Amino acid sequence: MTITLMNKDIEHVKVLIIGSGPAGYTAAIYAARAGLNPVLYTGAQPGGQLTITTDVENYPGYPDGVMGPEMMEDFRKQAERFGTQVRYGLVTQVDFSKRPHRVTVDDSVQIIADTVIISTGASAKWLGLESESRLNGRGVSACAVCDGFFFRGQEVAIVGGGDTACEEASYLSNICKKVYMIVRRDELRASQIMQKRVLSNPKIEMLWNHETVQVLGDEEVNGVELKNNLTGEHKTLPVAAFFVAIGHQPNTDVFSGFIDMDESGYIQTKPGTTRTNVPGVFACGDAQDNIYRQAVTAAGTGCMAALDAERFLAEYELA
Repeated sequence: MTITLMNKDIEHVKVLIIGSGPAGYTAAIYAARAGLNPVLYTGAQPGGQLTITTDVENYPGYPDGVMGPEMMEDFRKQAERFGTQVRYGLVTQVDFSKRPHRVTVDDSVQIIADTVIISTGASAKWLGLESESRLNGRGVSACAVCDGFFFRGQEVAIVGGGDTACEEASYLSNICKKVYMIVRRDELRASQIMQKRVLSNPKIEMLWNHETVQVLGDEEVNGVELKNNLTGEHKTLPVAAFFVAIGHQPNTDVFSGFIDMDESGYIQTKPGTTRTNVPGVFACGDAQDNIYRQAVTAAGTGCMAALDAERFLAEYELA
């Protein structure tokens, strides 16, 4: 339905999904099958982080693995098959102060929505190296759990000094021959228990006071050039993969001031649900998950968000 207000057309939808990826598309599939006619805006990166991922082998239903972009295309087609309107656009402003909620897309398109599902995801933080970007998906990764399997039995490197880096280094040590942990300072920022775990692991070698100069390789990673911050000395480390574990940034800035978040910007949801502090607004996927950050868990919360939205609409007789 479209209404006119102050000479501007404003579209009114039951379920507005902000962001694509496994969470957004799964929410769309469930909402569409429930007859809620969802509208989904893809955001700046249609399909999310999986579109820059090569082989995906840990998602159920793909016994031979699948390329990330192909997988997201399958998700999109399935959502559209049931009637989801998938649109390209970036939400640039929201007003959740009253219902129905008001959303602005690309600074111009006005939408009011009875329910909103946030699935904007989180972006990995990178070092900013040209070689890091060029070899992304070809030995450079920001997810050891996702991609470590491809380098089992080989020597790899991981950069970072927090809990995430320690967790991923520990994970890699179970499947890789050796793990070099590159830390730019002379100490870790991780919790004591995580520090003890990596420092006592014979398969993890700590490289203190080192920074990455560049990732080496033409078609795939074959090493990394490091600089010793104390001596200025450069050295080359032959490795098959380079993992970046310096954190993630949730894509949630546009919701600031309306939605409760933790200190890192992850949306806080009611335990066991996808409900936020704003009635009728739900959050799923990596935008509210700073622990698992997997495609399959994102899809699961996307399902939850659609079901929560459906129940909300029924409760308020808006379905």
